[in-house]
Amino acid sequence: MVDRSADAVVIGAGVLGSSIALELARGGRDVVVIDKAGGAGHGSTSASSGIVRFHYSTYAGVALAWEALHGWHDWAGHLGHVDPAGLARLEQTGMLVLDRTPGASAPVTALLDQVGVPWEWWDTEQIAARLPHLDTGAFGPPAPVQSDAFFAEAHGSLTGTFTPDAGYVGDPALAAQNLAVAATAQGATILLHREVVALGSDGPRRWRVVLADGDTYDADVVVNAAGPWSGRVNALAGAGSDFTVTTRPMRQEVHELATAGTDPRVIVADPDLGIYTRPAGPGRMIVGGMEPECDPPEWLDDADVVNPHPTVPVFEAQVLRAARRFPDLAVPNRPVGIAGVYDVTTDWAPIYDRTDRPGFYVAIGTSGNQFKNAPVVGTLMRTLIDAVEAGHDHDRDPVRLTLPRTGREVDLSAWSRRRPVAADRPRSVLG
Repeated sequence: MVDRSADAVVIGAGVLGSSIALELARGGRDVVVIDKAGGAGHGSTSASSGIVRFHYSTYAGVALAWEALHGWHDWAGHLGHVDPAGLARLEQTGMLVLDRTPGASAPVTALLDQVGVPWEWWDTEQIAARLPHLDTGAFGPPAPVQSDAFFAEAHGSLTGTFTPDAGYVGDPALAAQNLAVAATAQGATILLHREVVALGSDGPRRWRVVLADGDTYDADVVVNAAGPWSGRVNALAGAGSDFTVTTRPMRQEVHELATAGTDPRVIVADPDLGIYTRPAGPGRMIVGGMEPECDPPEWLDDADVVNPHPTVPVFEAQVLRAARRFPDLAVPNRPVGIAGVYDVTTDWAPIYDRTDRPGFYVAIGTSGNQFKNAPVVGTLMRTLIDAVEAGHDHDRDPVRLTLPRTGREVDLSAWSRRRPVAADRPRSVLG
């Protein structure tokens, strides 16, 4: 058994844990990152669709995503270190969000204007001209693909909002690796195939982190960035009793299709049918679900007990909906795609916060819509941790962050563990 010390331990080497480790190391802390997987980004990050978009229901959500875009554009500069494996790359395609009902996008476009995100309103004719293989019919609300309602004729036509700066990162796991390698260059230590089994306070520092092999790490700061395992880590730390927002692991599937002649080169969010699609290189498309009410979510009691393979029912639901929107799609006869586990909060917004346990911080509930913010979440958490460790009472007087690339200011209480959960809260990955 080996006993070591560090200024900070980050639990989780996904894209956000690695981002946090990089910024804490840049701030002069001795950082250790611990992950049970065999590589950075091998957990829920590897199941991400990597979409970089700006449609959120809050100012803070839009501002953070817009800031992150600038980090993706300067990814090499952000890292400050060359990864021999190569660098993740943003593919700028633009994104069309279809309006489920007329005027549905107005609250979001008001926020886009406030932050300064360019956008365009596309009427039905413009959508048809820009995306000639897309059926502009209104079919919703989403219905089970086995029902008569799913096959009903369109009852109207759709419009939508287009953000030309949106895009996707085709290799999310590589992005996490880039951040982990950059963190290592700053002095951080990455421990893989290592599992945290206990968190106590019987060492010379605030926290004693005990690993399954018996090794221990004493640290003043511990950051829970464990993704779908975050609830388990909170329980080890005795944190969570004052949370108004909870997290829970959810199984998700994403499938891949050949687009043949349709070849839609933009990302499409389609609440009318309950799916999203994005390009996946020449002649390929990825399709995922947007948690429509007609599809019960697949919640998990244990993130380690999950079918890792795509299933026929989910495949049929997503692919048939995609074929309804893009009638020329060829529907394969067997599932092709990936399955992963997301860490989802009550309102689909993350928790970036301190806890009632001194020195224990959380960056959790991030799955599905926070990958895009990897270039800025490290800065956010470092700012929060620096302030609280210096004695600032974030619960009474929320820390504010001036985003370094865009100059927008965000109130970090937007991601508080104690935030109110509204009855009309977002109920899907769109946030």
